[in-house]
Amino acid sequence: MANVKLLLVDDHAVVRSGLRRLLELNKGLEVISEAESGEQAYQLYGDFLPDVVVMDLSMPGMGGLESARRIIKRFPAARIIIFSMHETASFASQALKAGVKGYVTKTGVAEDLIRAVNEVLKGKTFLSAEIAQKIALQTLTGEDDPVHQLSAREFEVFRLLADGKKVEEVAEMLKISQKTVANYYTIIKQKLDVSSPIEMVRFAIRHGLIEG
Repeated sequence: MANVKLLLVDDHAVVRSGLRRLLELNKGLEVISEAESGEQAYQLYGDFLPDVVVMDLSMPGMGGLESARRIIKRFPAARIIIFSMHETASFASQALKAGVKGYVTKTGVAEDLIRAVNEVLKGKTFLSAEIAQKIALQTLTGEDDPVHQLSAREFEVFRLLADGKKVEEVAEMLKISQKTVANYYTIIKQKLDVSSPIEMVRFAIRHGLIEG
């Protein structure tokens, strides 16, 4: 790997520092910038045009999924790897649906992230072994995950609402109108067959999308 430019996105400075050290131990990998939010990541991507982005999912304000979706919409060739604590298949599936090229869990082995960078640079997709296994098992058993029906944007709105955020808070975080959030809420309820905020929370807990 020769002069591969990386952008790190995580709201914890300690995590970014550790990631920078881990990645720059590999000859040819260089972290050219760091962001602490999805909004900042979107801005810095346009400024630096990195070869690969390593991004967390859960951050204050616009989350990693929404940021990735927006970056890829504006820069279709963007190579983004999600590096997250979330180990449910739904998060990985939604990230892939949004166009990310890799999904690595923070609980996995450190080499996974290096391998992910290598693979996405070759134009391939990389998933941590445990995530790949969960997705494969879902496919093999024919288990119908209703969350798959949601678009990446709908999934992010659903997750925030289920986590107790108000419509106006979601609108502010995702930089969209309250009316748009309300419209998404209606669509989500129909797709997931839930009729109240309490049912939505129970659904999210049952599918491991938020903690009970």
